[in-house]
Amino acid sequence: MSWDEFKDTAAERRLFQRRLLVMLFLLIALTCLLVARLYYLQIVQHETFSTLSDRNRVQVQPVPPTRGLIYDRNDHLLAENRPVFSVTLIPERVPNMEDTLHALQQILAVTDEDLERFRRRLREARRPHSPIPLRYDLNEHEIAAMAVHRHQFPGVEVDAELVRHYPFGELTAHALGYVGRINREELRRIDPVNYAGTNYIGKSGVERFYEELLHGRVGYQHVETNARGRVLRVLDRVNPRPGEDIKLHLDIRLQELAFKLLEGRRGAIVAIEPETGGILALASVPSFDANQFVTGISVADYRELNESRDKPLFNRALRGQYPPGSTIKPMLGIAGLDSGATTRDRMVWDPGYFQITPTGRRYRDWLRTGHGWVDLKRSVAVSCDVYFYDLGMRMGVDAMHEYLSLFGFGRDVSLDVRGALPGLLPSRDWKRGARNEPWYPGDSVNMSIGQGYMLATPFQLAAATAVTANRGVWAQPRMLRDVVGHETLDGILAEETLPPINLKNPDDWDFGIRTMVEVMHGREGTARASGRGATYQMAGKTGTAQVFSLAEDQEYNEDEIHERLRDHALFLGFAPVDKPKIAVAVIVENGGGGSSTAAPVARAMFDAWLLGFEDDKAGVVAQRSAGGRDDG
Repeated sequence: MSWDEFKDTAAERRLFQRRLLVMLFLLIALTCLLVARLYYLQIVQHETFSTLSDRNRVQVQPVPPTRGLIYDRNDHLLAENRPVFSVTLIPERVPNMEDTLHALQQILAVTDEDLERFRRRLREARRPHSPIPLRYDLNEHEIAAMAVHRHQFPGVEVDAELVRHYPFGELTAHALGYVGRINREELRRIDPVNYAGTNYIGKSGVERFYEELLHGRVGYQHVETNARGRVLRVLDRVNPRPGEDIKLHLDIRLQELAFKLLEGRRGAIVAIEPETGGILALASVPSFDANQFVTGISVADYRELNESRDKPLFNRALRGQYPPGSTIKPMLGIAGLDSGATTRDRMVWDPGYFQITPTGRRYRDWLRTGHGWVDLKRSVAVSCDVYFYDLGMRMGVDAMHEYLSLFGFGRDVSLDVRGALPGLLPSRDWKRGARNEPWYPGDSVNMSIGQGYMLATPFQLAAATAVTANRGVWAQPRMLRDVVGHETLDGILAEETLPPINLKNPDDWDFGIRTMVEVMHGREGTARASGRGATYQMAGKTGTAQVFSLAEDQEYNEDEIHERLRDHALFLGFAPVDKPKIAVAVIVENGGGGSSTAAPVARAMFDAWLLGFEDDKAGVVAQRSAGGRDDG
């Protein structure tokens, strides 16, 4: 029997056909499912997946605005923006951060300090997908090296950005302030939308006070990227609105002169235009280069600045609080006239000391032999302490506090100067709260010559001088003069809040100013040497502030005292007297007498502003020797 006899060909064919039909049915079913799925994905879910695809391919990037420029009153550029190239990393796109950092060190000069700063910012709170800078200000060789190796570093970019630059460096550091990288605290308080893509923010001074004005409004652009996140093309763009350009009252020529006059010393000069309140110069010496702080100062450089005994980071003009010494005598004299505590003709005998009681402590005059009989005008001209000891006792602390506060002492009188301290104008309540002690008559004696507890900043002294020059009319000190393209400063500059100082007899203003004229041009004036030869009339007052207290019978000998323990030299004044154009306050730390050190500095400032900025004139006046008397 053959094999064919047992084979059922028909049955096998039927089995094959059944299997074929099953497979065909399954194939058709699967095809239908696939078509249905494709229909669902391509038709039903088209918008959803198209959006998701665009999000992977198209990104919205913020376009930071260009920061506004800052000019001085004569259109000299004080703060500009210059392009720099930096290496930045977007952590979300870097596959292996440590390997990438190590590889970058092979082609760039990345220091350990750069790495530490980068890792610190990596740990801080930040916006997602925002770049973190690693190295700033690349040179041409480094830019070329990054271009060659760019394909090896996903998530690493060489970005060109505009960075703040201060052409005058040290000259404007304390006046303008500076910008710096946005830190964690600032990130929490700023508008995250408007600061998207922005790395810098004003840290101090004008840069911080007018941050909103200078920053502008952020823009956006839609860009197409590849799988590595690199931009292929820009699809759409909404341009940012640049920050406003602003013009200050500051005059960089006068600012530079102030620094030259204080060169090699420690001190401050503040100059104000009485009519407008505009700050013409605000110099604190020594200073620092603000450009160091823009992209991040090194630890070594910051330590050097911070640990310097000359304190270059300290703004002496706004935050240096010193005993004002005899510089307050003209204001106190005007207050004495208005309060009735003294008269123009009232005479006081000065034997060289003052006693509250016949057997009490002797408060010494700066002239040990005394000035004899003095009235108010002569007491200001020769800076007689005894006259003002007596006046302080007659007025009492309450009246002195009331009047001196009208001149701006003990308060912040500025409109747009950030960081100014209010000084200290003591009162009964202050002493009771701060020291848990009553106010003693001796406290009034010390306060009457600007010593004791009283403290004032050079900025306050300049403001008090300006309101005196205006005969009691306040034009509060301000930096901002104009916003380029704006017709008015309404809504930009804060409104003035200080009322005028109204005297019962307005003629007392002129009399008080004449006492200051005697200081500069009188036969006995303590600053007569600095007023000699002037083609205009100036008013001023010298002062000397003690760094340490002397015993009752101890005499001050400058030659025997360490330089940093010598008295501070002060001067305030304005010119010309009839139509004041400039008011100046000067302090030279440990400079000795106000007449010999500070007054010649102020005369140089007056001459430059009123007569011109010829270097030979300024230089001659700056070297002028005073020869007048130093007051107490």
